[in-house]
Amino acid sequence: MIQATHAKWMAGQALAARILEQTRLQVEQIKMASGVTPCLATVLVGDDPASATYVRMKRKRCEDVGMLSRRVELPSGTTTAQLVAELCRLGDDPAVHGILLQHPVPAPIDRRDAFEAIPLAKDVDGVTSSTLGRLILGLPAFIPCTPAGIMRLLQHYQVTLDGAHAVVIGRSPILGRPMASLLINAHATVTLCHSRTRSLPTLVRAADVVIAALGKPRFVQGGWIKTGAVVIDAGYNPGNIGDVDFEGALEPASLITPVPGGVGPMTIAMLLHNTTLATAQQLQLSIEFD
Repeated sequence: MIQATHAKWMAGQALAARILEQTRLQVEQIKMASGVTPCLATVLVGDDPASATYVRMKRKRCEDVGMLSRRVELPSGTTTAQLVAELCRLGDDPAVHGILLQHPVPAPIDRRDAFEAIPLAKDVDGVTSSTLGRLILGLPAFIPCTPAGIMRLLQHYQVTLDGAHAVVIGRSPILGRPMASLLINAHATVTLCHSRTRSLPTLVRAADVVIAALGKPRFVQGGWIKTGAVVIDAGYNPGNIGDVDFEGALEPASLITPVPGGVGPMTIAMLLHNTTLATAQQLQLSIEFD
């Protein structure tokens, strides 16, 4: 691993812009070949301001690449059965090619039941158990968007994963666990940590690659990072604060993602990439994808 005295920023925003431009061209190819415009259905339950903002950003990016965005908004009192019925309706609609259920969903909705109502072919956010199982086994699937974006960042910055020790902090089924599986599939040795992990600073100090995804502001301290490590901050907390003490990690790390402008833009770019790929697969079109 490269020794460093000050980390180089991993510019997720710039790489995401390149991926979105590629996606725009692929959308045009699909339209020319079939007359069909790729369509992403975004499902928002309740009135959480942060969730509403995220959905607006995703819809705006759809417009930017020439993709359609089907807007579905349900009230806070929506039941699990009602949400599942709506997701099934979208799953049966041939004009919808990808489905995004914005999470978290309000209680008492059973999030897992809702996720499982999304057909595998339209699971562009990578949230179903079938998708996770296929990912673990290394089978084709739509990779959850944040882990997919992180892998593209690591590839772009030529980070060697083969034989590296990676520490993933956070065990979410849509972030930490699939992230660990992707790293294992890339031949890294992975330690998956969480809130009950003992001696966490010691484990992090041994890592060549650190991926923080636990949702606690500035939780990972700069003193935990070994010299030359690559630090990926997948957290986002109020005030544009990540899960890593950014200033403290700048000196020991060789590469680091800023918050904002690091992982976040990559997540949206991969969502649209997945939706375009899903459209091509459903229409049985031969379109070139990276």
